[in-house]
Amino acid sequence: MATTYSSETSWPTEWLRGALSVCVLHVIADGPTYGYAVASTLADAGLGTIKGGTLYPLLGRLEEAGLVSVEWRAGDGGPGRKFYSLTDAGRAEHERQAEHWRAFADLTTSFLDSPAHAAPTRKAP
Repeated sequence: MATTYSSETSWPTEWLRGALSVCVLHVIADGPTYGYAVASTLADAGLGTIKGGTLYPLLGRLEEAGLVSVEWRAGDGGPGRKFYSLTDAGRAEHERQAEHWRAFADLTTSFLDSPAHAAPTRKAP
């Protein structure tokens, strides 16, 4: 039976730090979107609450790296929003990071599902 995680799940910061870039690129790969929607999608997926102080600097770095483009759009009766879209380089980076993450997750899962390993023996120099 698969374990489900809610938006209130609190993952170790180190884990989120490692996965956040690929997850944000994955959300943006579905089409132009804005920061609050990215954070909501990640929370709905069970990754927990991503604070603006974490998300927006990452979006800025992705923009500086040429992986996302930014467009201001008028809001529906509210303030305008900054919409992010993947560039061609961003799509390639999304695919590269997703492939690497899957390989890392598969390796980690395989390792954790195997019997505990004895400490390696070392020969004295």
